[in-house]
Amino acid sequence: MKQSKKMFKINIPFVAISLLLCQNLFAQPLDPNRDGFPVIDRVVGKVGDNVILHSDIEIQKLQALEQGYQLGLDADCRILEEMLYQNLLAHRAKIDSLEISDAQVNAELEQRIRMMEGQVGGRRNLEKVYNKAIAEIKDEFRGILRDRMLAEMMEEEITRDVKVTPREVRRFFEEIPRDSLPLVNEQVALQQIVIFPKVSERAKDEVKTQLRRWKTDIERGMKSFEAVAGAHSDDPGSRKQGGLIEASRGMMVRPFEAAAFALQIGEISDVVETQFGFHIIQLVDRRGDDYTIRHILKVPEPDRSAMSQAIAVIEEAVRRIEDGTITWNEAIKEYSEDEMTRQNLGNLVNPYTGDLLWDMEALRQIDPQVHASLQRMNIGMISEPMIYEDAQRRKEGVRVIRLRDRVPEHTANLVDDFTVLKRAAENRKKEEVIEKWVNEMSAKTYIMMDNKFNTCRFLYNW
Repeated sequence: MKQSKKMFKINIPFVAISLLLCQNLFAQPLDPNRDGFPVIDRVVGKVGDNVILHSDIEIQKLQALEQGYQLGLDADCRILEEMLYQNLLAHRAKIDSLEISDAQVNAELEQRIRMMEGQVGGRRNLEKVYNKAIAEIKDEFRGILRDRMLAEMMEEEITRDVKVTPREVRRFFEEIPRDSLPLVNEQVALQQIVIFPKVSERAKDEVKTQLRRWKTDIERGMKSFEAVAGAHSDDPGSRKQGGLIEASRGMMVRPFEAAAFALQIGEISDVVETQFGFHIIQLVDRRGDDYTIRHILKVPEPDRSAMSQAIAVIEEAVRRIEDGTITWNEAIKEYSEDEMTRQNLGNLVNPYTGDLLWDMEALRQIDPQVHASLQRMNIGMISEPMIYEDAQRRKEGVRVIRLRDRVPEHTANLVDDFTVLKRAAENRKKEEVIEKWVNEMSAKTYIMMDNKFNTCRFLYNW
């Protein structure tokens, strides 16, 4: 049975389920007796050759509950429909000959493995959770992930040409009941000037000398690579695993990867410099384009005088802006060392939305230091210099923030929230295109579902 759609009403549990299905590839193994699942599983749905098991639905319900979502009585129906949809996308992608390369799958698989390692406290714990070696875990999920990526590619293909005009955005806005217009939090537009303290050649040489000492000690059997990496590496992602990284060709920065592929198993490289710092690398294993290494990263630190000098330079820039010697835009070009914002007049793009506006409540969680500074600032004002950690470069920098604009908390309107409304209008249009596609493709595809789902109020005509 098809469920009639109500415009502009978001069902949070269904959104949660969609996110879980798209992002949570690795559900932890479940004990049927412990978690209340039947010992004997059964097929409850099928799309082409792809089957959906009763346990698949139960696992997704458990994952949603563990993340704090309240599931309604129709949770089974909604999860099944999302699974039918994902499988239909993957099934049609194969028929249409869409392709995902092995390198793409391996890169995404490695990223998700690392995410899971972080959640359970390392690679060894992950292997204990699954009672399998990492290689076996990858083999088990590689095909599942490929289908998931094919589904995403198919969905992008279906909605690629969806665009909305300003007139359509206005019509979308006017259709929203006045008493249903959402309240938009206070938003700010920010700019920055960044200076990175200079690292002396002496500091670099000290780091390289230390890495070479460790290499000699390890090669002579006086120390183990794993122990040195665990105690001294500046890479937080691999340090807990004794510097261990599993990767595929194309995943790591070029100098690092070139050094890794030049090694024989067990061999340790000379010092390798990358944008992150200096490394020594030991090759553990290599199979085709897949390789396992251990590495020790050391990041040379600027001394106190370098940090003080960076603060002095950025204070000089602010003084010149305030006395009118140069404009903000001129100061960006002359002083700022952050390439991403330097080419954009210092504007900080919100990575979560792609907009120049930042929700103040979200900013409180993302960057409490900046949020606190903004409380005392008016539009056009520049903050005091702040020492911060550049996540991409993994090093400290000094920056000042300029409050370019502030939009107070308000009820959504076309003037202040056009971008948000445009995105919502595009999403609705995409939903309409997807609904038409699903209804057409489901008529051409073998689809089966268990009789227990006959009373479900589905969004699509299955």
